[in-house]
Amino acid sequence: MKNKVKFTKPISSDHDGLRFATPEIVAKYRARRLKCDVLADISCGIGGQTIFFAKECKKVYAIEIDPVKIEHAKKNCQLYGVDNVEFICGDALGPEIIHKLPELDVVFSDPARPPKEKRRLLSSITPSIEDMINAYSSRAKGFAFEVPPQLTPERIPFDCEMEYLSLNGKINRLTLYFNHLKKCNRSAITLPSEESLCGSGTGEIPESEIIKKFAYEPEPSVVKAELLPELAEKMRKGDNRTYLFRIDSKRALMTSDEKLKSPLLKNQYVVLAETKVSVEDINRKLKELNAKNALIRGKIDPDNYWIFRNRIETGLNGDKTIHLYITDNSAIICQPLVEKD
Repeated sequence: MKNKVKFTKPISSDHDGLRFATPEIVAKYRARRLKCDVLADISCGIGGQTIFFAKECKKVYAIEIDPVKIEHAKKNCQLYGVDNVEFICGDALGPEIIHKLPELDVVFSDPARPPKEKRRLLSSITPSIEDMINAYSSRAKGFAFEVPPQLTPERIPFDCEMEYLSLNGKINRLTLYFNHLKKCNRSAITLPSEESLCGSGTGEIPESEIIKKFAYEPEPSVVKAELLPELAEKMRKGDNRTYLFRIDSKRALMTSDEKLKSPLLKNQYVVLAETKVSVEDINRKLKELNAKNALIRGKIDPDNYWIFRNRIETGLNGDKTIHLYITDNSAIICQPLVEKD
């Protein structure tokens, strides 16, 4: 099942290799971004990213310390019909490996990390970014590293571009670009649309304590990159401003009196009503709005989700799917402007 989701062909893999492999759609995008003559793919794993580097670059050196994974990578490159990859099994930091390589345009590294961590740390990845740059700085013009997307910008102490990528509305990857590959300080991109946003992360978005006519849920890549001010400015129409409306400590909506559109908005709503956080008030308002059901977001105990939802949906026989955002003080009733599949 995962194989079908991630790849269009039946790739060869062990269990862990498939689990951590870069999805094909992401690999294609990143290969286009890093297109060059000669590229080294460090910690290539089963070759999910290597395949698409090979389709964009003249020559790719795929380096992997695990001999089992590199055999899978060879088979997968054959499966996808690429023959411009030279495979090297060994420690990418070993002098004997580095000396085998010519001058490189780009070094890409997807370093190993623990399968689970209570809190993702840069110090947990191997080989480290510092060690890779020190080892290859005399041979490579540019560097790119994949690191855990849970890392927030302030926890990344490098002069690089931090590109957060979301796939089908969920955060998927964080890539760090160094040297000439850096376009800005922070960036966000969403796939499959490939809509992107660059910025410094220093702007501010005004907050509103009142929800306005329309509400917007931004792509998680924009949120992670902390580029909401840049997105608000990009969507601005005349004097009409976009504000931040906080649902709780973890969630916020963008809100405006103007109807806005952007591929960097995950969901777009028209605000139908606002009421007290009580079963009776919400249920009554849902009936008035001809609702069929209500999807609840915001401040609600997960253990009580279905109890609360079943109660507020009692007696509903309309035809609208409503999205309900629960705050400390109110329940905001919204209807999607564009239904997602």
